[in-house]
Amino acid sequence: MTSPTTATTTRTGPCTRISEKSKHDLNKSAQDGEPITEDEEIAALGPAPDGGLKAWLNAAGGFCIFFSCLGFTSCFGVLQEYYSTHQLRDHTMNQIAWIGSLASFIQFAGGALGGPMFDRYGVWILRPATFVYVLGLMMVSLCTEYYQFMLAQGILMSTAVAFLQFPAFAVVSQYFDKKRAAALGLIVSGSSIGGIIFPIVLSKLLNSSTVSFGWSIRIVAFIILPFMVFACVAIRPRVPPRTTTVFIGEAWRMPKYVLLVVSFFFMMMGMWTPVFYIPVYAVSRGMKPVLASYLLAIINGSSTFGRIIPGILADKLGRLNIFAFSGIATGVMVFCINEPRTNTGIIVYAIFFGFISGTIISSASAAISLCTKDPRNIGTYMGMGMGISAFAVLLGPPINGALIDSYGGFTQVSIFSGVVSLVGGTVALASKFATPEGILGKV
Repeated sequence: MTSPTTATTTRTGPCTRISEKSKHDLNKSAQDGEPITEDEEIAALGPAPDGGLKAWLNAAGGFCIFFSCLGFTSCFGVLQEYYSTHQLRDHTMNQIAWIGSLASFIQFAGGALGGPMFDRYGVWILRPATFVYVLGLMMVSLCTEYYQFMLAQGILMSTAVAFLQFPAFAVVSQYFDKKRAAALGLIVSGSSIGGIIFPIVLSKLLNSSTVSFGWSIRIVAFIILPFMVFACVAIRPRVPPRTTTVFIGEAWRMPKYVLLVVSFFFMMMGMWTPVFYIPVYAVSRGMKPVLASYLLAIINGSSTFGRIIPGILADKLGRLNIFAFSGIATGVMVFCINEPRTNTGIIVYAIFFGFISGTIISSASAAISLCTKDPRNIGTYMGMGMGISAFAVLLGPPINGALIDSYGGFTQVSIFSGVVSLVGGTVALASKFATPEGILGKV
């Protein structure tokens, strides 16, 4: 029987076609009554094309998902400041932060189900999730009470996102291998572009126009709708769904995978602090609310470059190396959140923080994808890992909100969030001990 390492593939246009030799090897094994090994199945799928029209159409679809989903999530700081002076003015910052914190938690924690569901059942899950996400936005436009915001924005929308973003991660990883970190950085940059546009749109509509809150949110929903429709049409997996169990328990027996999940947990606990609270901090330093709301657009604008450029470097310098660097550097930046005191200083800080922290999500997905060589399992590995790490998003912002309510400043916030980010980067660096290349390897 031919060894799986000698199986060859031929290319047809942008995609890889399973070669006749690979098919012959599998058929011969089946006829001889020999079990087909996992390596043979993977070889039969063929290598990722790393480019071509179909690959980049799928990347564009992934970009649209992140633009519409995480892009809107990134503007919660604008809504936090608006809620605190309008519908939810009788609630504390800590209570309001729980809406955004729960939403961020569910959209990542739900990946523990969304990723495996995509790997097991295919792309069909995108369509109902898109409908639910847009419906959730429409429901937010009608909210007036705390529990209503919690149900519509905190639960309904975020649940839909979990079934959108992880298929986007997985399908792009199926089409790219050597350029995977760069491709993932490109699609995740959609959240940065959305994070530029949505805060500006919402700030103008809510603070500088006569448009009501309800119609402000509905306008955002109508902006998002065509992007999501395009994603549903464009995204087509390269490999068929796997037919084994939904969850993969063996992943948790891999030291590298466990360490990467732990490191991502601590990074997530610290990295969201400026995203949630920099508008509040800026207003406390005398910045006008309209300008303060633009800080999120500035963070997301610079994080666009922070996701694309380090993604390209990660394919050359090592995905674990860049992931570890992003956690350590983000911790240093969070330590400094209480230092800028003028409008100019705060704006410069937002630019640097956006670039440094921008690479965490994309580099995390690229690093976790190294833990499996089967492209049919990538969504499951990412979904399970990020699902566990999502508990950090549930804890971090409310803890910081409680620190602000208790101490009235941001010193304690900077210490707490900076330390946990540094811990995350250090654990990511330690994960290299679980690789054949070791701590000094380019991995």
